[in-house]
Amino acid sequence: MSLLFNKILVANRGEIACRIMRTAHRMGIKVVAVYSDADKHAKHVKIADEAVYVGPSQSSQSYLLIQKIIEAAKQTSAEAIHPGYGFLSENAEFVRAVEAAGLVFIGPDAHAIEMMGDKITSKKIAKEAGVSIVPGSEGAISEIEEAKSESIRIGYPVMIKASSGGGGKGMRVVESEEELEAAMQAAMNEARSSFGDDRVFIEKFVTQPRHIEIQVLADTHGKVIFLGERECSIQRRHQKVIEEAPSCLLSPQTRKAMGQQAIALSKAVNYRSAGTVEFIVGANEDFYFLEMNTRLQVEHPVTELVYNVDLVSLMIEIAAGQKLALEQDNVLANGWAMEARIYAEDSQRGFLPSIGQLIEYKEPVLEKIRVDSGVQEGNHITMFYDPMVAKIVSHGTDRAECITKLSKALDHYKISGVETNIQFLSAIL
Repeated sequence: MSLLFNKILVANRGEIACRIMRTAHRMGIKVVAVYSDADKHAKHVKIADEAVYVGPSQSSQSYLLIQKIIEAAKQTSAEAIHPGYGFLSENAEFVRAVEAAGLVFIGPDAHAIEMMGDKITSKKIAKEAGVSIVPGSEGAISEIEEAKSESIRIGYPVMIKASSGGGGKGMRVVESEEELEAAMQAAMNEARSSFGDDRVFIEKFVTQPRHIEIQVLADTHGKVIFLGERECSIQRRHQKVIEEAPSCLLSPQTRKAMGQQAIALSKAVNYRSAGTVEFIVGANEDFYFLEMNTRLQVEHPVTELVYNVDLVSLMIEIAAGQKLALEQDNVLANGWAMEARIYAEDSQRGFLPSIGQLIEYKEPVLEKIRVDSGVQEGNHITMFYDPMVAKIVSHGTDRAECITKLSKALDHYKISGVETNIQFLSAIL
């Protein structure tokens, strides 16, 4: 059994920095915070054992400076670095620099990050690993007969997309062969006038799509398991708003099949640490690979509550070379969990970020409610970073209970000084 670390540096800020520090302290590990000018009095700085200033408020001059972060770790004798999410968490150059400095990166290696970070490469690896990818034509199509044979092979409904497309231009959904010729001609004409390029390709159109992701865990000894799924379909501008586990769509058979494919993909890149494989899932439970996130996800608490695990502690143990004690057969769901992201934004004015001082900030203290926050009363919400204030998570026996608990908790949340999306979240619930 490998020894764990004495001290780690958390290369992040806000709620995720606080969340990592909470687990590290529970494990008896000291933590080092890094901070910018704007975060001098931030919560993550106060709860850390040590804090190192890394630069001005702009993240490009502080939290994204690789050498500054590594110098802070060396200066404080930290042995490892946890990146959280965002900032440098999926930066292969950062991983190499950390390891070159003789430190441990709490996450996957640079190779896995690079392979999964490129959409074309990741889909190629996924296909080779036997993972379902959206069926489509191999290249551009310009002849109607070829379009017909490809559409039959793929299966209706299909989507015609402009090769040089964007912004929805040159796109047509085709339900049957009778509609194909006219739709293809219209898409090619629109593509030509919009992009000067009339080439199109054909892809399977997923009806009533859901965004469902599989949580994987892999150690350095070749063991990979999956911890169920998270339903992340409630989004605004492609940003997740409400997440839950499990999904009310999936059958046990589909869940198992998706999990096995996520494991196959992880093994294909010798993955280690926590990671998430994202899928688009149709109404009839057909599913296709979207991408792999090679880090801890924002919405990881719902998995922790349903499967009674601490993903951060497991990441730390894996980085220290320990074997995963958890067996796939012992991964059993317990109830339901649902998370809402609280943002400092004005939902009445197009969700504009709301900056200012938190004059009042009181989190709800209720049974089976977890709040992961990165702020305290008196702190400032600034323009420099993502305006997420906290994540609030409910755990119950079923989905209906989770919704009731989360709604009640939002009603008990007291925030003044900035506008928030709490009313918007309540309306969704």
